[in-house]
Amino acid sequence: MDAISTSTLFIILGVLLVLSAFFSGSETGMMSVNPYRLKHLENENNSGAKRVSKLLKRPDRLIGLILIGNNLVNIAAATVTALIGQRLYGDLGLAIAPVALTLVVLIFAEVTPKTLAALYPERVAFPASIILNVLLKIFYPFVFLLNKVTNGLLSLMGVSPEKHRGNSLSAEELRTVVHEAGALIPEQHQNMLVGVLDLENVTVEDIMVPRNEILGIDFNDDWKDIMRQLGNAQHSRLLLYRDSIDDALGFIHPRDLVRLLLKEQLNKASLLRSVHEIYYIPEGTALNTQLLKFQSTKERIGLVVDEYGDIQGLVTLEDILEEVVGEFTTDVVEDSHEEIVKQPDGSYLIDGTINLRDLNRQMQLEFPTDGPKTLNGLLLEYLEEIPQGSLSVKLAGYPIEIIDVHDNMIKTVRLLLQR
Repeated sequence: MDAISTSTLFIILGVLLVLSAFFSGSETGMMSVNPYRLKHLENENNSGAKRVSKLLKRPDRLIGLILIGNNLVNIAAATVTALIGQRLYGDLGLAIAPVALTLVVLIFAEVTPKTLAALYPERVAFPASIILNVLLKIFYPFVFLLNKVTNGLLSLMGVSPEKHRGNSLSAEELRTVVHEAGALIPEQHQNMLVGVLDLENVTVEDIMVPRNEILGIDFNDDWKDIMRQLGNAQHSRLLLYRDSIDDALGFIHPRDLVRLLLKEQLNKASLLRSVHEIYYIPEGTALNTQLLKFQSTKERIGLVVDEYGDIQGLVTLEDILEEVVGEFTTDVVEDSHEEIVKQPDGSYLIDGTINLRDLNRQMQLEFPTDGPKTLNGLLLEYLEEIPQGSLSVKLAGYPIEIIDVHDNMIKTVRLLLQR
């Protein structure tokens, strides 16, 4: 080393610091690359993404290579710094050399390159992977031996790098990713994606039409009444029953009625023969499961039944799809009253039979949905009795005034949004 000039030693030190910065930045850049964007670029045949992905498949080898290189470089830099310090300041130089090198390494070979790599991981990782691939071939025996030792220690802790599963997301984590996408994904698309994820957390009774609201035709009515109901029907399918919905016969499709009318064969007997068999849905079925069942059975409508076989409500394919895409159809029949009516004083008159999930979605509220499905049911559960007249309560933090009680049901309430 005595034959090497001081200026040459400074040049060598500079090169070693550059190499140290390379290894430090490469480590951060490789580990900071978005794995899902990396997979996307790999599928588009991006050569840099393919190299990085190959290296990341065995992170133990990659980290071993980087640490071997970084430690060799830093040890060499420490030796060169000590020589420079001794030549310039003697024993004092030997004492201050480690401190000076530590400061220089921290600033120029650690913090700066790692920060840059964390901000622009792809710009650092993709070109660095070319050099790392070459170095891995050169130092493979050392990396192999190092990995054997470290993997042996990891195996004692039950960790196997060979069986590393990579990155995976739970439904909740994926929901967070969708929300955090911001302007990258339009809000409407975000809502649709979250709607798909929410299907597994929602059951058929959350969206079903309750049995007391199911529109159907009593087969025991006079034929004239039946014809009038058929003529005024606005739904694509009607339930045919005898006396009560519990004795349901099947669903009537408009196309079958048209066919019978064209043949002038529409009567009670032909109407009964044209009904389609009822598809029953067990209570508690998750919407994602029911959607797949509708697809496999080629059905579009079904009756929800409880554990005793009693009919609880009606669910259609459109109901499930609207949970994903929102309201996309307009009912021909308009309700005689709105479920939510804003008042001049800022309060809202709300129909007690409104579905809690719909109420929460429309008004951005937070009523609990893990129990009763309607506002009436939630209030009755809270009160533990049927109120006999006007009553004010505070439910889930919202002031509510019960306005109308009829037929053992809370028909109308007034909601104030001042929480």
